[in-house]
Amino acid sequence: MKKRAVFSIVLAALALGAAFVSGDGSLIKKGIVTYADGRVKRKPLDQQIWHNAPVNTDVLSGDKVRTFRESTAELNLADLDVVRLAPKTTVDIVKLYQESSEKKAETKIVVESGDVWAQIHEIEEDTEFDISSGIASAAITGTTLRLSVSGDSTTTLRVYKGEVHFTNAPEKTSALKPKSITPHEIDGPHEVPGPHEVSLEQWLYIVKSMQQITVDKQGKVLEAAPFSLADSDSNAVWVRWNMVRDSLRTGRLQK
Repeated sequence: MKKRAVFSIVLAALALGAAFVSGDGSLIKKGIVTYADGRVKRKPLDQQIWHNAPVNTDVLSGDKVRTFRESTAELNLADLDVVRLAPKTTVDIVKLYQESSEKKAETKIVVESGDVWAQIHEIEEDTEFDISSGIASAAITGTTLRLSVSGDSTTTLRVYKGEVHFTNAPEKTSALKPKSITPHEIDGPHEVPGPHEVSLEQWLYIVKSMQQITVDKQGKVLEAAPFSLADSDSNAVWVRWNMVRDSLRTGRLQK
């Protein structure tokens, strides 16, 4: 059975972002490309052709968005929330604020490969926002995070602000504490056991600000430890660019 990672984010009540009316009169939610540098492409659900996606391009449910080498993009999927794509990243926008049977507006994004940065505003329970990578799952509240997916599906989650409940239980992220799992905090660096088989409901980590966790393609935890802004990875151009852009957004929202 294929495991998938779901990063669940419950957004602020009624924070539905941009919308327009379809031909049958129904309200369709959409995101928008707010930054595009280099080659950024979008592929609609009903097409096989990738189209250029400059600034102000609409992003709809079912779309895929892709950045190429030396290219970056920012998607505004709600008035207070953004997702950014590093170079050579592909995401599948499975759902954008579609109403569920529980009357919640659901957003689901699959990170097929690459590096994604998300800044999510403080949230309530009216909306769910999931980001998946194929390996593990997380329930997220108002958070700044980075999700990196390598070519072999190894996934690294870094939390810069907030708290994430990170588990390998499949698609059980509507509740912050999946059944049969005992939550525990990451309390610092520790020796990671050698490779071994794990069940889909064996572990859950609470990943807090300035902590990271790496999971291999089999869903096994390779590392769970704090990180620092002084680390070489935190000084990468991609990370510093996101921090500056987050700071600018925060300043604008506070005005």
